[in-house]
Amino acid sequence: MPILGTIASSFDNTVAARALFAGGDPGQVNVIDYHEIATTGTAVDFGDLTIGSQSKGACASSTRGVFLGGVGSPGYLNVIDYVTILTTGNATDFGDLTVERYQNAGLSSATRGVCVGGYNDVSTYVNVIDYITIASTGNATDFGDTSHTWASSAAVASTTRGVYAGDQSSSTDIEYLTIASTGNGTDFGDLNQGVYRPAGASNDTRGIFMGGGNAGYRDNIQYITIASTGNATDFGDLATARNGCGGAASSTRVLCAGGIQSSGVIADTEYIEIATTGNSTNFGDLTTNREILPGCSNAHGGL
Repeated sequence: MPILGTIASSFDNTVAARALFAGGDPGQVNVIDYHEIATTGTAVDFGDLTIGSQSKGACASSTRGVFLGGVGSPGYLNVIDYVTILTTGNATDFGDLTVERYQNAGLSSATRGVCVGGYNDVSTYVNVIDYITIASTGNATDFGDTSHTWASSAAVASTTRGVYAGDQSSSTDIEYLTIASTGNGTDFGDLNQGVYRPAGASNDTRGIFMGGGNAGYRDNIQYITIASTGNATDFGDLATARNGCGGAASSTRVLCAGGIQSSGVIADTEYIEIATTGNSTNFGDLTTNREILPGCSNAHGGL
């Protein structure tokens, strides 16, 4: 297993680590932005989703970013879009999820993307887990089920294991799955504070959950060691308490982008260094203010 702070073997370290953030609210936008993770500054327009939408999941290989489900026009979506991360341009249709859903979570290894939970209407939860083969196109396949209904969650991954946490009920539950297999989610431990709509991102060793909602807007950052099981540990605080933010990572750095705070929807992006603990630092801004947006990268812990 790579040590903390190293780049997993399938990621080419001569290639820039790039984070993509797609869609969002207000207005169910179709915008895809990108940040170069090693630098700081304002995001750059990448292109557009096939359908303006928000509350999607996202996953990625080292070459391809994939956006899963969401809500837009004409309603709850099963659509899967993809882009080639180191180019720019509009997304292309990939296929469909097994069920329409939004506020789902996405995670991946280098080859397989996984879509966890969500809603399929205003009040109906989905406990279905789907998977896709990222290098191909086509419809998703059933993977298994979460132990209970999950929505408004975030997910992280190592090369072998996916972990998801956060829930609309502000549950503290954390579950995991083995990406290369199929089957139901298994208990991992608990968050130190239950939240809904946090951001999640990871390297191969450490998973980070940031912000979220629970009796207001939260600024706490929590982390887990993905290869073990157990409860989350306090990492530090975001500069801006928020929920509905998007997360993406390189092997050393995690970004937290957008979201909503007490004053409204924001464009702020912050970052932390994964190997340390401490508070976040300002990175820059998205091209537009938006919340409930997924993030992915070509250098995350699953690669």
